[in-house]
Amino acid sequence: MKSIDPLVDVYRRRMMKHTVTCSVTLWLLWFGVNAAAAQPERPNIVIIVADDLGWNDVSFHGSNQIPTPNIDALAYDGIILNRHYVPPLCTPSRATLMTGKHPMNIGMQDHVILSDEPWGLGLDQKLMPEYFREAGYRTHLVGKWHLGFFRRAYTPTYRGFDSHFGYLGPYIDYWDHSLQMNETSARGLDMRRNTDINYSANGTYATDLFNEEAVRIIDTHDQSQPLFLVLTHLAPHTGNEDDPMQAPVDEIAKFRHIQDPKRQTLAAMVGRIDTGVGRIYRALEERNMLTNTILLFYADNGAPTLGTHANSGSNYPLRGQKYTPWEGAVRGAALIWSSLLPRKSVVSEQWIHVSDWLPTLGFAAGIKSIPTGTTIDGQNQWFTLLSADSSGRAVVMNNADHRFGYSSYMKLGWKYVNGTCFAGAYDTWLGELIDNSNVTEEEYYNRLMDVTSIGSSMRLSPDKVQELRQAATVSCGDEAAEIRCDPLQKPCLFNIVDDPCERRNLADLHPDVLRDLQSDVVRYKRNALPRRNKPADSRADPALHNNTWTWWQDTVDEDRSSHYILYLAAAVEILIILFIIWCGQKYYTRSGAKK
Repeated sequence: MKSIDPLVDVYRRRMMKHTVTCSVTLWLLWFGVNAAAAQPERPNIVIIVADDLGWNDVSFHGSNQIPTPNIDALAYDGIILNRHYVPPLCTPSRATLMTGKHPMNIGMQDHVILSDEPWGLGLDQKLMPEYFREAGYRTHLVGKWHLGFFRRAYTPTYRGFDSHFGYLGPYIDYWDHSLQMNETSARGLDMRRNTDINYSANGTYATDLFNEEAVRIIDTHDQSQPLFLVLTHLAPHTGNEDDPMQAPVDEIAKFRHIQDPKRQTLAAMVGRIDTGVGRIYRALEERNMLTNTILLFYADNGAPTLGTHANSGSNYPLRGQKYTPWEGAVRGAALIWSSLLPRKSVVSEQWIHVSDWLPTLGFAAGIKSIPTGTTIDGQNQWFTLLSADSSGRAVVMNNADHRFGYSSYMKLGWKYVNGTCFAGAYDTWLGELIDNSNVTEEEYYNRLMDVTSIGSSMRLSPDKVQELRQAATVSCGDEAAEIRCDPLQKPCLFNIVDDPCERRNLADLHPDVLRDLQSDVVRYKRNALPRRNKPADSRADPALHNNTWTWWQDTVDEDRSSHYILYLAAAVEILIILFIIWCGQKYYTRSGAKK
């Protein structure tokens, strides 16, 4: 019998699936013990995601303005992923990491989830932590979720994570952890430990709070099970509009060389992330877990230099910024470090998409249940990481955005752009650092090798560091050779390998290539699932829920259930009273008859 509630159907299907799985597992248990004992130890997985971090806001890409010594040390000792692609916005990017699927294939391609909107990543999707938990991992999420919470079933601990400490919506105040959607809405607390509201963290800087929690998890981890830890930072995303740029005073003081006050605060926000990376590395080292750990660091999308939630981040010299079709939105800073990877101190130009991490890390962990996807879904890139001879992927669909109607797509080194957002306001090369407020090369290297940095434990010579930074720095070539592109008038085409800054529009010179990519985009758009977006629901207002953001539709259902119970209790009470009266009348009638 089909339920009237589609969520119930989802749960019923999952329960049947789990029942079959359990039966098969019990049948094979005696056979698998010896085989499991012979398998190599599964690696710990640690993923650290920075929110709205610009390409030019980590120093391993060549800029000395914001030194990030701990992040850089991992990059120089590991693999700099110089062509790591992500969706151009927060929610689609996180949905892709969790599912290994492109947002267009799961209805998550259009805009982000606002905290008063009743939608989320579909419950029919199996998420990364579910695969890893089934494989025996302990799974933890620290920080931002942003994949829906209008019902409790959409929250992290119902989606495969053993624990969650952090917030559920798009951003919060760094100190009091409240979220105000706009100037007219109520302000509500959005900080939880698992499903419980956390009040005690009030007053602690959010980045420090999340770093501390990640270290605590590592320190207390039972190593009889492998660790799967995802740390998704708030920083350097802005907080609420009334005070968007926030950082501790002592951290801001470290960046006095930066003249722009807003960018000085941004540097401090990034600096606190960098400190946390160092602390996490040291915690793994102290627990003797480093030799069997894969550590991935990346930006969820490009920085918003201007406009809504602008944090003065720089994607320069890449074109555009967050939520645009350009490289500044989708080509993100990234690195991977692991003693399990024989390639060290290299800059990889192999193409990797964030959807690839589920099958790639799953393969490294020996998880065989992760399915393969289509050409725009995740691909196992483990062999790409092992060898420079492996080609990686050849196709990246950035997005076909419904709200603004733009498309951004890459194939075999060509990039197709049709349409743009915000009437082209952010289509130029933003965030150029023109005030020369940088530390010197010598001071940069000293910070890298300082005893407080993990670089002090790595053999990083100045010449090697300089070589890697130069290889990871994007060069735009001759600006005078620019061929103008106006994607609002007609589609543009770029050779994105030779022209990473998207300055030379070759659409007129290669019409056959343009038509080929255009036909691919039409097919992707035709096959895309309907958008899951829903309009705002006034019942989400935190003023209705003790000034907290919570799963308001569950609350409404619970309130209705409570009302039904009260009505039923009242009805029963009335029936009892009527029965007593009826019995009394019968008694007195019989008594009178006897007399």
